[in-house]
Amino acid sequence: MAEEQVILTPEGLAQLEQELEELKTVKRKELAERLKTAISYGDLKENSEYHSAKDDQAFMETRIITIERMLKKARVSDNTDTSTVKVGSIVVLNDIEFSEKVEYRIVGPAEADVADNKISYESPLGVSLMGKSVGSIISVDAPVGVIKYELLEIRAK
Repeated sequence: MAEEQVILTPEGLAQLEQELEELKTVKRKELAERLKTAISYGDLKENSEYHSAKDDQAFMETRIITIERMLKKARVSDNTDTSTVKVGSIVVLNDIEFSEKVEYRIVGPAEADVADNKISYESPLGVSLMGKSVGSIISVDAPVGVIKYELLEIRAK
């Protein structure tokens, strides 16, 4: 069975590569120092500093492995064509019921950040938008009911 691709924007790829580099260099050294200091306190069974540092180390190593796997499966999207919505597109929508404009960037799941108006192509709204063109009416099932949007604009970053 083929592994699923991870679709990223060029910025998302750079961000993951930067995070991986920092984890492997800076953060590993910091944790090694924390462990060294904690070990110097003696009795490891009841040493909360040591156990905390070991937990942080396990979390960090798991994150490193996760990022490395994502990068191996990564495919960078090309969003220069603005005729339809794809990963990397910036979309301007009009909420039909409230006549409010909203703007989102469609990104891969690893980059999604609703607070920064970046939504995953796997989210309900993202799924509804993929492949659509300007003028399309998009219906999204939400907890409050069906929300309808008109796609007003598609831009590349």
